[in-house]
Amino acid sequence: MNQDLIDKLTEQAQKYADDWGKGESVWTDLFDSKFAELIVKECAKALNPMLRDMISRGEAVDLILKHFGVEP
Repeated sequence: MNQDLIDKLTEQAQKYADDWGKGESVWTDLFDSKFAELIVKECAKALNPMLRDMISRGEAVDLILKHFGVEP
């Protein structure tokens, strides 16, 4: 996996939760939702070439896996 990217997203989600969350359960909910949002945004970035070049769905999956550094 692309640990640098995961660490970057984790830090962003932690900062968001720190800024807005008061109390452990609220912080956790804010962190989880922000982290998920950031992952979805990264997926959209990974799929951008597909939309531009109209590649196949299989290639789109490969782009996402490659973007996150995950082996198929």
